[in-house]
Amino acid sequence: MNAPIDTTNIYIETPRLILRAWREFDLEDLYEYASVPGVGEMAGWIHHKDLAESASILRMFIDGKKTLAIVFKATGKVIGSLGIEKVKDVLELPDSLQGRELGYVLSKEYWGQGLMPEAVNAVIHFCFHELDYDYLTCAHFRKNCQSRRVIEKSGFTFWKEVTHETRYGTAEDTLLYIQYHER
Repeated sequence: MNAPIDTTNIYIETPRLILRAWREFDLEDLYEYASVPGVGEMAGWIHHKDLAESASILRMFIDGKKTLAIVFKATGKVIGSLGIEKVKDVLELPDSLQGRELGYVLSKEYWGQGLMPEAVNAVIHFCFHELDYDYLTCAHFRKNCQSRRVIEKSGFTFWKEVTHETRYGTAEDTLLYIQYHER
């Protein structure tokens, strides 16, 4: 079952990052990384074509209250996002368990620096120790080796493989992972 989430007042700090709610003034930073070909495509969405598209997504992030901005502390720039998404029905978990699925994207400029595992592990800790979730899931398209490495570094265990239909009509082989809150 989907646990409640409201990112409005969440503020998580790591050695190099701040994870916080999205704000209107983040628009330029969002467009800068989301408009780069190859970034969104790794997660099932097409890179942004213009600032208006990014503005629409930013509004969805702010109103949805389930997606955190990833801020690089050294510059104060938003370099990615981390969503605490609804769990898909394909997991077939007992309704008595409360959890969510993590989904993330990072500016191509910051790939390979260990920033996403740093962000994901901080959110896992927050969800388990502050929100008391029973589990978290995470998934990646088979072809997305970078996300697979983040998931492995974050302690998730392989659950099963499914086919994910993207909003653009493509079918992607997807690997699902789970991590339980050890109390």
